[in-house]
Amino acid sequence: MKRMLSVLMAIAFSAIVFGVPANAQQQGVPPSPIKLGTNGGVVTITPIYHASALIQADGKNIYIDPAKPGDFSGRPKADLILITDIHGDHMDPALISTLSKDGAEVMAPPAVVQTVKQATPISNGETKTWGGWTIEAIPMYNIVRGPAPGQLYHTKGRGNGYVLMFGGKRIYFSGDTENIPEMRALKNIDIAFVCMNLPYTMPPDEAAQAVKAFHPKVVYPYHYKGSDLSVFQKDLEGTGVKVELVDWYANVAH
Repeated sequence: MKRMLSVLMAIAFSAIVFGVPANAQQQGVPPSPIKLGTNGGVVTITPIYHASALIQADGKNIYIDPAKPGDFSGRPKADLILITDIHGDHMDPALISTLSKDGAEVMAPPAVVQTVKQATPISNGETKTWGGWTIEAIPMYNIVRGPAPGQLYHTKGRGNGYVLMFGGKRIYFSGDTENIPEMRALKNIDIAFVCMNLPYTMPPDEAAQAVKAFHPKVVYPYHYKGSDLSVFQKDLEGTGVKVELVDWYANVAH
């Protein structure tokens, strides 16, 4: 009994220290793929690192924000790459090149296209179709946070979040943003990936307020390094939004 109590206390202490509830996926273990059933077949979403993910459906591979130090060794080549912003944890030109199949497409905000020349521009509010996918560019920006007075880490119009629709299901990646009106106004989101880290985006409690407003069926915190995810989870208790926690920092290249 004493040994069991010690183990339980250690788990609880770990949850407090690392800011992750004890029921989160085991830390250091690469997250399992997320499966979403749709009218067009299963969509598989594999968290890779920080803001990077692999999305697979209908035999196609889509990456969002592939960047180091995420481990991309052994990953399939991309048919499509989506980039949200100009910062290095989202835009990695060398990796985009090595990860792309011949003829792969890249879609990105115009600010990214200045560096990633092969990318097709997609601006806030614009919608494109690609195969069986509909890709909608959603604004992502800071309202109050920045490196100095009068400056913002992410200015409105520079970067994109994305709503990806396939087989009648809608998947949202927030990109780097605060609790903006465009996020709160989203509708019918099946799975949301929402950022939370200071000082660059927003804290977990603010992210939870945004999620309460647009009320996805399931939400995954991502881009959360250093954040206390237990705050986010607790703030969404009783709302009907299912919170799923996975370790986005286990897949690191060595």
